[in-house]
Amino acid sequence: MRESENELRPRIRAGDRDAFAELYEKHSGAVYRHALWLTADWATAEDVMSETFLTAWRAREHLEPEGGPLTPWLLGIATHKAENARRGIRRRLAFLGRQRQVPVVADFAGEVAGRVDDARRLQAVQGALDRLRRHEREVLTLCVWSGLDYQQTADALGIPVGTVRSRLSRARARLARLADEKTPSRTEPGTRHGEMTGEAALAALPMREETT
Repeated sequence: MRESENELRPRIRAGDRDAFAELYEKHSGAVYRHALWLTADWATAEDVMSETFLTAWRAREHLEPEGGPLTPWLLGIATHKAENARRGIRRRLAFLGRQRQVPVVADFAGEVAGRVDDARRLQAVQGALDRLRRHEREVLTLCVWSGLDYQQTADALGIPVGTVRSRLSRARARLARLADEKTPSRTEPGTRHGEMTGEAALAALPMREETT
């Protein structure tokens, strides 16, 4: 039977590899998905995930002995790792987005086509995220896609809860404004009629409201 994360904390702090393996098994998927949203690159997201857990292991002695879920701790590390990895990604995504014809073996055509579509969607989202300030981008991805509440996001980033709320509010307002600015006469190059741009796609995503 798995221990609660509060029970895992002292074991992780003490360097218990079995406890850390359990932590990895439980959270590696969430860390990877978070990194993928921030980097829009599968290989880079895997690297970020590996670096996140390596850093967590090295910093285990600084982990608080009590505090509940360990997700904020891990995603806080992943956020910084992903932001550091973003610099060289834009050129690769731009290149991938220009590839209209992909030669593939027939048996794998559907799989590859789906992957290319996913890459284009990630590129569109990445383009929208690039229009945000770094601090806005961080709270948006943590609160909206990774499902952390305001307090957990504050813990992950080491900032007050009120700052999380204000940054998320600014991010949403900026994305909504960017989406409103997109008119048919100003359609982005390569965008088909009726296709939602990256900014509009982000603005249309469900944003969780919290009252606490």
